[in-house]
Amino acid sequence: MPSITRLPQTPPRRRRLFGTDGVRGKANLPPMTPGMAMRLGQAAGVLFRRAAVGGHRPVVVIGKDTRLSGYMIEPALTAGFVSVGLDVILVGPLPTPAIAMLTRSMRADLGVMVSASHNSFEDNGIKLFGPDGWKLSDEMELEIEAVMDDQGLQERLADARDLGRARRIDDAAGRYIETAKASFPRGLRLDGLRIVVDCANGAAYKVAPTILMELGAEVIRLGVAPDGFNINDGCGSTRPEMMRAAVIEHGAQLGIALDGDADRLILADETGAEVDGDQLLALIAASWAEAGQLAGGGIVATVMSNMGLERFLAARKLALHRTNVGDRYVAEKMRAGGFNVGGEQSGHMILSDFATTGDGLVAALQALAAVVATGKPASAVCRQFEPLPQKLRNVRYARTSPLTAAPVKQAIADAEAMLAGRGRLLIRKSGTEPLIRVMAEADDEALVARVVDELSEFIERHVASATAAE
Repeated sequence: MPSITRLPQTPPRRRRLFGTDGVRGKANLPPMTPGMAMRLGQAAGVLFRRAAVGGHRPVVVIGKDTRLSGYMIEPALTAGFVSVGLDVILVGPLPTPAIAMLTRSMRADLGVMVSASHNSFEDNGIKLFGPDGWKLSDEMELEIEAVMDDQGLQERLADARDLGRARRIDDAAGRYIETAKASFPRGLRLDGLRIVVDCANGAAYKVAPTILMELGAEVIRLGVAPDGFNINDGCGSTRPEMMRAAVIEHGAQLGIALDGDADRLILADETGAEVDGDQLLALIAASWAEAGQLAGGGIVATVMSNMGLERFLAARKLALHRTNVGDRYVAEKMRAGGFNVGGEQSGHMILSDFATTGDGLVAALQALAAVVATGKPASAVCRQFEPLPQKLRNVRYARTSPLTAAPVKQAIADAEAMLAGRGRLLIRKSGTEPLIRVMAEADDEALVARVVDELSEFIERHVASATAAE
């Protein structure tokens, strides 16, 4: 029978500024201020300048999504890097995986993406990539924080003669388009397919439709008119309803909904039914294993992935290796274990044969390749297993996490007892927002709903009571 899965232990050293996916917060409020961005650029620049050898002047690539505050954060970062002697290459709005790819292909020392991913326009964030295109480790982010806190940072600025330079390049989008297209199997085309793509008014609003059209598809474009405010607003991978409706309206064979920085996706088949990251992981794992392309004898996913995926893989003698939530942890496990497929239920897909971070477009192309190769409809190709009933509720809190309170701990223990031997309970703090995520799954849907609702409501009452007492 299914067992209760507890969240893996977090690292003993706690990062103050960085979360599970870089720095994130409300734009122009701490920590997401231009002053912080400039200091972060200075601190990271000092560290990467120190690592440079042979008189090489370090180079950093900076990209962004389409939210208004990018015009504030991008120049602040640029000022920080230039002030410590790094040269800056600005590429404008491009997907996060494009920045990882450009950092690697241009032999840059550091890559920076200014984005708050699937969050609304009020938020923004900063993600950092090393010269290999992989996200920086926890240890490196801790070192950057330490340098930012160093009162002597001002003394480590470059002399006037040694300041860096900043320049923009015009062909960055084209480089990514060609790289993404190269992930689609040779000999296959998308001719005759009608595809809906929702770009969330975000970073992929130009490149995503172009990639699909150049591979031969007829493309129905949604979310391609960014105005600085409408990123992820009623569209994209967190709100795929518009994409699903458009698939039915236009008689499309597949729908693709990306998030604001295009590092994750949700699909819809020709009936408008949603296809999440777990189903896509199953499809890619099975097809790659059959073709002898799957490395490591399995895949990597997080504690949020459905147990139906685990059963599906086990039936094919493939292993599912779980990590904490966050694509950075998936990537780390993939690198350590030699896996080339990993991802999250939310739609982050890391296919390390093609990319070093989540890439919604490359993952979508793998699903499209299976549809084209088999000649079957997406509903037959993308629905690989029957998921166990699973329910997730979010509980917002103000200041202190309620998970340390004794009454909440007891309520969690009681919920675990209700599921004992029949399912799985997962309680975790969000790495990007002040939320407690309560998730349960089991074969009994009614039991799942009862456990999640009762526990969530208890935590909500505790939060309200604690807030009133402050």
